[in-house]
Amino acid sequence: MLEYFKNGGFFMYPILGCLILGIAVSIERFISLTRASVNTRKFLSDIKGALSKGDTSKALDVCQNTRGPVASIFHAGLLRMERGIEHVEKAITNAGSIEMAFLERGLIWLSTFITIAPMLGFTGTVRGMIVAFEDIKEANDISPSIVADGISVALLTTLFGLVVAILLQLFHNYFVSKIDRLVIDMEETSSELIDHIVEQQSK
Repeated sequence: MLEYFKNGGFFMYPILGCLILGIAVSIERFISLTRASVNTRKFLSDIKGALSKGDTSKALDVCQNTRGPVASIFHAGLLRMERGIEHVEKAITNAGSIEMAFLERGLIWLSTFITIAPMLGFTGTVRGMIVAFEDIKEANDISPSIVADGISVALLTTLFGLVVAILLQLFHNYFVSKIDRLVIDMEETSSELIDHIVEQQSK
């Protein structure tokens, strides 16, 4: 494998850089999204229990002691309970937009590496093909050994670039599905919280 890497030439190094940076972003996103996941059913139950007793401060404490985007948007909404349900809904919507930005942070870089890696590979292959044809010209011979060796080396960068892009694409798709689940949790629990507040205020 190391020999293939060396034979690939200069363009193997920026492709390797894409792989290293992409994995670094993936590790950071994996840790962040894992920490953002909480037991929303239990969390919502604790919040409803506190609000049913009229203890808004306890509900806020539960939010502060719980990590994740759901707790953050609940905290923003509960802080405005005294102003009315419209203010609660607006606060939750605004906080939700901010949390979405945090959840998707870094994915643009992952997408960039996924796009750049195969392009660098193709560029390296084109350069390698040019070098191969120059070797043929200098040798003044179109023997299969010269052609096959030059082309096989030229194609190494394309292979490496595609492997890197496929690997990072798998990570990207996993993170997108994870974020989608978190967003669904945010929307469902926020709707239940607002319904519960309306129900409590109507009593």
